[in-house]
Amino acid sequence: MSTPDSQTEKIRCLLKDFPTAMLITHGTRGRLHARPMAVAKMEDDCGLWFITGNHTSTAREVSCRKQSHVVFQNDHSAYLSMSGSATLVRDPARVKELWKESFRVWFPAGQDDPDLVLISFRPARAEYWDITGFNKIAYLWEAARAYVSGKTPRVKEGEQHGIVSL
Repeated sequence: MSTPDSQTEKIRCLLKDFPTAMLITHGTRGRLHARPMAVAKMEDDCGLWFITGNHTSTAREVSCRKQSHVVFQNDHSAYLSMSGSATLVRDPARVKELWKESFRVWFPAGQDDPDLVLISFRPARAEYWDITGFNKIAYLWEAARAYVSGKTPRVKEGEQHGIVSL
């Protein structure tokens, strides 16, 4: 059986393979609003940092309602969904620390742009599906067995799937 620490480590390992996430916030009229965001940094506690413009709908939505969700997908082999809270952080020094030159595509004025603001995402709960490495072999075996038997495949909790409180 997996321990909470090993499950948090599992989330950390999965996060390393995701350079981009879908950040989901609460938009106007109660609608959810999702958009792809480059991950600027992942913290040891699985917290995430993103960079956006202060005058974007993303920044407005985060400032109005902190409850957010982040979703990751890596081809057809790994999926991660995290719910938590997002806050805006205005810290030009931290922007410079997290800046990647690839961000210039979206922020042509660069890291010194006074409109830049950080989003700090603090996850409270994560759910993952991992069929990478040995898990892929196990999944393919279970899928074949399920196909032949007419039953759904068994998923190894804590290895192929898990829910983690962070």
